[in-house]
Amino acid sequence: MAMLEIRDLNVYYGGIHALKGISLEVEEGQIVSMIGSNGAGKSSMMNAISGLVKYKSGEILYKGQPLPTAANKVVRLGVCQVPEGRLIFANLTVYENLKVGAYLRSDKDGIERDLKRVYEIFPRLEERRNQIAGTLSGGEQQMLAMGRGIMSAPDLIMLDEPSLGLAPLLVNTIFDTIREIKAMGKTILLVEQNALKALSVADNAYVLEQGRITKSGPGKELLKDPAIAEAYLGKAAR
Repeated sequence: MAMLEIRDLNVYYGGIHALKGISLEVEEGQIVSMIGSNGAGKSSMMNAISGLVKYKSGEILYKGQPLPTAANKVVRLGVCQVPEGRLIFANLTVYENLKVGAYLRSDKDGIERDLKRVYEIFPRLEERRNQIAGTLSGGEQQMLAMGRGIMSAPDLIMLDEPSLGLAPLLVNTIFDTIREIKAMGKTILLVEQNALKALSVADNAYVLEQGRITKSGPGKELLKDPAIAEAYLGKAAR
């Protein structure tokens, strides 16, 4: 049984049909990547799972049961989204942002254990724990957004464009961190425009084009697909 299963999902924004009957599965312990161009519907899918966007038809199952459509109930079940653009609380400190991530939790020992783990993964956040989050660099803010997600103690963590706007060296750091989060036992659904990185790290992957899934398979196999190389990887990557 898949941890997350989407069946024939349709999302509309007024008269715009953003997701056109997409279906996918995310197995426990996997990294599943979804690639596609701007406007393909990747963030719409993430937001539908998180309860931030209502879908017209289809099913979203989590551990075999229908996933609630209220965002707070989705988080309580162990599903967390790290949104595109980071959306940190700029006026709070790094530490306060991380504690906000645990706002639905009451297990004090577990919260402290996860805080320590976040600081181990992101030593820079510990160094800057009392710094106002809005003064962090873009890469540090992405680390903070991912750390805040970990603090909700998710089984499934969804990362929406984690490398967006970052310098190449920081992109490598973020993807190293994604592997480390997987090693913690987390399951990851990754939406990412950097197709080379996304497919390289993925156990399985999907290609979303104009609201439809057009290809799927192991990440390393899709890396070798000439059509994907042409559309997403560029001549240098072929």
